[in-house]
Amino acid sequence: MFSKILIANRGEIACRIIRTARRMGIATVAVYSEADAGALHVRLADESVLIGPAAAAQSYLDIDRILAACRETGAEAVHPGYGFLSERAAFAERLAEAGIVFIGPNPHAIAAMGDKIESKLAAKAAGVSTVPGHVGVIESADEAERIADEIGYPVMIKASAGGGGKGMRIAHSRGEVREGFERARSEAASSFGDDRVFVEKFITDPRHIEIQVLGDKHGTVIHLGERECSVQRRNQKVLEEAPSPLLDPETRERMGRQAVALAQAVGYDSAGTVEFVAGQDKSFYFLEMNTRLQVEHPVTELVTGIDLVEQMIRVAAGERLAIRQKDVRLDGWAVESRIYAEDPSRSFVPSIGRLVTYRPPNESTQAGVTVRVDTGVEEGGEISVHYDPMIAKLITHAPTRAAAVEAQARALDEFALAGIRHNIPFLSALMANERWREGRLSTALIADTYPDGFAERPPAGEAALPFLAVAVSIDRQLAVRNRQISGQLRTHRTGRKNSEKNVLLGRDPHPVTVRDGDRPGEIAVGAAEGREVAVVSHWLPGQPVWHGTIDGADLTMQVRPILDGVALSHGGMSTEARVLMPRHAELAALMPVKLAADMSKHLLCPMPGLVRSILVAEGQAVRAGDPLAVVEAMKMENLLRAERDGTIAAVHVREGDVLAVDEVILDFA
Repeated sequence: MFSKILIANRGEIACRIIRTARRMGIATVAVYSEADAGALHVRLADESVLIGPAAAAQSYLDIDRILAACRETGAEAVHPGYGFLSERAAFAERLAEAGIVFIGPNPHAIAAMGDKIESKLAAKAAGVSTVPGHVGVIESADEAERIADEIGYPVMIKASAGGGGKGMRIAHSRGEVREGFERARSEAASSFGDDRVFVEKFITDPRHIEIQVLGDKHGTVIHLGERECSVQRRNQKVLEEAPSPLLDPETRERMGRQAVALAQAVGYDSAGTVEFVAGQDKSFYFLEMNTRLQVEHPVTELVTGIDLVEQMIRVAAGERLAIRQKDVRLDGWAVESRIYAEDPSRSFVPSIGRLVTYRPPNESTQAGVTVRVDTGVEEGGEISVHYDPMIAKLITHAPTRAAAVEAQARALDEFALAGIRHNIPFLSALMANERWREGRLSTALIADTYPDGFAERPPAGEAALPFLAVAVSIDRQLAVRNRQISGQLRTHRTGRKNSEKNVLLGRDPHPVTVRDGDRPGEIAVGAAEGREVAVVSHWLPGQPVWHGTIDGADLTMQVRPILDGVALSHGGMSTEARVLMPRHAELAALMPVKLAADMSKHLLCPMPGLVRSILVAEGQAVRAGDPLAVVEAMKMENLLRAERDGTIAAVHVREGDVLAVDEVILDFA
């Protein structure tokens, strides 16, 4: 077994590998760019080495710098994590030449499977079902259009070296092929240093199901069941679970058998994932193979009890797999949410900044329910524009799917973040989605559910009652604290045992009655409909999460102080709450609403990013839908289009400029 390994990655996956290595008694070396000097993975590792500036191409993607770090620290092996160099056969070869072990598959398997075109050819040869398409490199947009016409629409234009949703476009008509081809090729070159793309048939209303395989260097290959990764946004996975609610044991066995056959055909000898696109009728076709650890590997670990990072390390050290196919059992259900620094209300544009608050739920196993948090950040850390905006992965495991989903919903409500925009409200809303709850999934679920984009719902009707109760509970606790301030006049009353209040949720008034409950620490809140609920909580001012019970039922709600009130968020709903005396509420209703400035004559940068190109000039007439500019953020290219007909009055930026969110790019006449 190795005594020291180097982790050629950053963020949560580097921290994840360190955790297993430490348990195995293996020393770890972290590498970091100048932008990551204060990162969590650097402090967790036993040693760390600076490998270059912030740009990934000059640090995490620089093989020579990684090799130099290995020589400097005496690392015997390198774990690449995922992304960056994890699927580069050349990296594995360079390590082997230097006498350093690559903790991953052999270079031949990486070359055969890591390349999407070569993997499809290998899959056909191994008798694996494949998606109809053109398996070959496409040289021009004209050729892409001709092939797409032959295959039939819709088609998927995909980077050969791609992954993570980058370098991927769906074209529903001939008019979308050329633009999709150019964007996919440009993104592929930027993210992977390889601009080759291919075209295949896009399966309508598909599900994305993948099989985890594990092989050793002695010819043994097994599979560890499947993961359902159908809930996606722009081809980027959002929610994952294991097992899949679609598969029955027979279909699982057929998919597993094909995945193992493909892995054996290329002599696969590490952890890897064979991805399939599946129809609702349980038909399935090979999509690609990822020759690395997957982001969503924790759900497989929790349902099988197998540490995949440990198995990768043991296999790389030459050990035989101690697990046989008959030993693999799927126990319970696991669900994972990817928590990103992005703004769901603005088309999920990336968000950067400092994590002023970062309070994840406690990792624990209680009453058969496990909560796990894989992260690479901490409070006070910074989300940089240079890398993927993932903050953490939240994973829950329980005996049943319903229990795992419920645990996930509760854990999301407990996850407090501030300082940047994030997708927790969106994930919380998905947990309550009927199709998700019932397991009726497809890759179009998010697009179908939010055709006009996501917006947090204000609580209404019966759903407003918990928000009213929590707002009153917080107000009462603040009043109790105020009564304890020394030096007050005896006649000044800051709270009464029984009172009438008016709670503003947004601008909507809700008259309530408040009285002390029957037990110490309990209050009774009565709504206008005549219903009264008992509220018990030990919340203290300053805590970002409210825990308590309402009529005996547990409730968790996010709390953020605002002027004269609190912002509350729970279950994908949010509101600003202010608890007022009735007369104060009457006066507050008379206050004018401050309207946002009219910015319709400006094109604003929707995210922090780099201007890749400006596609119009001053004085040029444009029509609604015409492309105006391309802005790159987090290695993804975003094409900005005109929302209406008009004329370009002024262009304020140039190619290569780095813009802040809402910075003006151009003006319309």
